[in-house]
Amino acid sequence: MKFEWKKAAIYTAGTITGAALAISTQSFASTQKDALPVQDIRTFAEVYHQIKANYYKETKDEELIKNALKGMVSGLDPHSEFMDPKDFKDMKESTSGEFGGLGMEIGKKQDSIVVIAPIEDTPAFNAGVKSGDFIVKINDESTRGMTTTEAVKKMRGKPGTEITLTLTRKDRTTPIVVHMKRAMIKVKSVRSKLIEKDYGYIRLMQFQERSTADLVKHIKDLYKQNGAPLKGLVLDLRDNPGGLLTQSVGVSAVFLPANSTVVSTKGRDGRGGTSYKATRNDYQPANKGIADPLSGLPNNIKDIPITVLINSGSASASEIVTGALQDHKRAVVVGVQSFGKGSVQTVMPLSNSAAVKLTIALYYTPNDRSIQAQGIVPDLEIKNEDDVFAIREADLGGHLDNPKGGDEVKGKVDEEAAKNKQEKKAKKTDDERFDEMMAKREPNPDKDVQLKTALDLLKNPDEYSKNIGLAAKEGRDKKEIKKDSDE
Repeated sequence: MKFEWKKAAIYTAGTITGAALAISTQSFASTQKDALPVQDIRTFAEVYHQIKANYYKETKDEELIKNALKGMVSGLDPHSEFMDPKDFKDMKESTSGEFGGLGMEIGKKQDSIVVIAPIEDTPAFNAGVKSGDFIVKINDESTRGMTTTEAVKKMRGKPGTEITLTLTRKDRTTPIVVHMKRAMIKVKSVRSKLIEKDYGYIRLMQFQERSTADLVKHIKDLYKQNGAPLKGLVLDLRDNPGGLLTQSVGVSAVFLPANSTVVSTKGRDGRGGTSYKATRNDYQPANKGIADPLSGLPNNIKDIPITVLINSGSASASEIVTGALQDHKRAVVVGVQSFGKGSVQTVMPLSNSAAVKLTIALYYTPNDRSIQAQGIVPDLEIKNEDDVFAIREADLGGHLDNPKGGDEVKGKVDEEAAKNKQEKKAKKTDDERFDEMMAKREPNPDKDVQLKTALDLLKNPDEYSKNIGLAAKEGRDKKEIKKDSDE
């Protein structure tokens, strides 16, 4: 039976912007000083008239205007966009990490919707939904042929509203009908594990409003589990598409000395800009009654060795954190070159509950590096079997150039690795593939060459010292170690 994995939809996350967003609370105000281009406005009006008069079906005025606005803004660069009220609401949900729903991660298997995992203490978890369950109906509608995105939209809704799922389970001969009420779901963007005695692992999936606070909580939990201070930590930012700029500053501040520069921005023509430092005012302005999320951090967290894992899916806010730790020689970066999104977007609410997201600046690492269309180069390049094809910023039409010059880094296919991966995939059964997917949720150095390398570096002070800051050394021979995860 043909088996095809599609990228798992995060039922708990919604649409991810992948941008280092700074959400403006100010209303939109025009700063245009030049006169309006009268002839271009006239041409726009003529096209509008022709559509209204001659298009084969009647089109609503609001649809035409919305499409025009979307085209105007999206033509600027790949990350600027006009958002109608629904798009704006979805964006705010993805960055706040809260929405009305059931609380589960879903994927696609055999053209059906399958549960990857329910989130603890959510309606799905409390109703007994299990990993591996197939969702065959949402209310009275069959999910056959339904995309994961469509399934997510149907299962989301206002907290307190009722929904019925019909499930099938491997060890049950009859369908399972589950009645639930939607609740406010809080997405957990951080996972952690004491990977072995004295060494912790933390995976950050997205930079949301609570990411810094959640990271600190997980660090405290790891120290408690270990029963003693940690000797090293792996920070996994692979496939992290970004999120809130302030949270990237907060995450960096967890590991850097106070007042260290994390990132700076430069606006139009390189003018103006802002410098963000590892200080509370830059990651969470002091508010009455709200504690500093970094309070109570273990004493040695700013001194222990750290390795950061990145790949071509590490973008924007992920690259800010990686670049800051790399420039301050606070971590050894392991993996493959990152995505290369070096621009900052601001979301400006409009008067009709819509919003416009505009690229307002490029960001620079503490050593004044721009990673735009180039990405972060790891100190130690290690490929695993998933790194066979990469799409990067430089592949996107209309992307911005790197202001520092240099060669752009585009995605490419590793033909031999792709062939080997396909051959291995063809030999596996559906159940083996699903088990493999589930196993990837748990960090395992024996099955993850990048993680194993990062952990080994933490345990070997000499190798760690040799590799820290290696990517920044001018004139060095690039140290590449390409391995297959089966080696």
